[in-house]
Amino acid sequence: MAAAAWVQYKTRKAETEHPPRGQFIEVEGVRLHYIERGEGEPVIFIHGNGSMAEDVDISGLIDAMASRYRVIVFDRPGYGYSERPRTTIWTPQAQADLLYTALTKLGVDRPIVAAHSLGTQVAIALAVKHPYHVRSLVLLSGYYYPTARLDVPFMSVPAIPVLGDLMRYTISPLLSRVSWPAFVRKMFQPLPAPEQFDKEFPVWLALRPSQLRASAAESALMIPCAALLRKHYQELTMPVVIVAGDADHQVDTYKQSVRLHDDLPHSILQIIPGAGHMLHYSAAEQILSALEAAVDEAALDESEPVRRGSELRSKPLTEEQDNLPPKRDSQAARCGGPDAHRRAHAVLRPRQPPGAGVHHVLQDLQSLPPAYRLNRTPQGRCCLPGVARCDRPGPQCG
Repeated sequence: MAAAAWVQYKTRKAETEHPPRGQFIEVEGVRLHYIERGEGEPVIFIHGNGSMAEDVDISGLIDAMASRYRVIVFDRPGYGYSERPRTTIWTPQAQADLLYTALTKLGVDRPIVAAHSLGTQVAIALAVKHPYHVRSLVLLSGYYYPTARLDVPFMSVPAIPVLGDLMRYTISPLLSRVSWPAFVRKMFQPLPAPEQFDKEFPVWLALRPSQLRASAAESALMIPCAALLRKHYQELTMPVVIVAGDADHQVDTYKQSVRLHDDLPHSILQIIPGAGHMLHYSAAEQILSALEAAVDEAALDESEPVRRGSELRSKPLTEEQDNLPPKRDSQAARCGGPDAHRRAHAVLRPRQPPGAGVHHVLQDLQSLPPAYRLNRTPQGRCCLPGVARCDRPGPQCG
């Protein structure tokens, strides 16, 4: 009883100290909280598991994006101040449908959809289910393929009926608060947590029983949902920009982001040296560059009738239709052996015409250290010396 009273006290105190920062919209009986700022082309940002719109705001990314775009960041169902009715199993597809309806009510047409961590599953589901509504995708530190994870059984316990309910209102918030410093270190490694996160992030808002239930349910669903979504990746015909840190301790960049790039020949991948999982804190400039690249690639698509034809948008583009480089097997995709991905920090696979928009994503190649510069091989492909992945020739090559 004492634990339950303490949790209730901390919950009320957190909600008083951290009131909603944005507005509310009711969609299909679900009350959603969202933050909206800026003007211009719409950008939707979808946060990850355990997070909320306020986290994105604290990082400064909303204001940075709002200087160029109309930015909307929702609290996903169960997070922050958004409701999560128990009558629905909130898979990425169910959340995508809800966000689609919300965006329609807000008059948002064909936004750039950016997402972080497990929010990338919702973004991909939105693009698969409503391809006409998504102009392009920017995916940050995402989880795209099922893998064995030892943390999932532990994190899923609060979602168990009855037992989980009892734990969420008593010991789970207290145990989570004790383990919070270690959790934060892992999320930000190899960098320290920034000062504004330590000072401003509403810890007890994230540890409320309602948000713990949402987080636990998504932890339980993350592996099976990745297994289901992977079957639809080839249906993503819009531009896709993938960004990840090479030192992510939460998600394996090479088993997730690099692999997705392999499965999407038209995608652009940027691996940020020395960056961990929380890119919205450590890599805001790179995220803005990725958004610019997504805008450029979408404009390029829309200027070519063969890509914007409705008959092609309804199914994956073939390599002949899109004039893309042929799909390569894992051996042909590497210039430096089976571990090349783990040594490469700049990746280039431009859409047609070669190099369009890529200068926004990659750093100025002349300023890169020699190990990161792209060279032209005797076969005319673009490679990082000795270790990089091959690609089509273009103006960025040696």
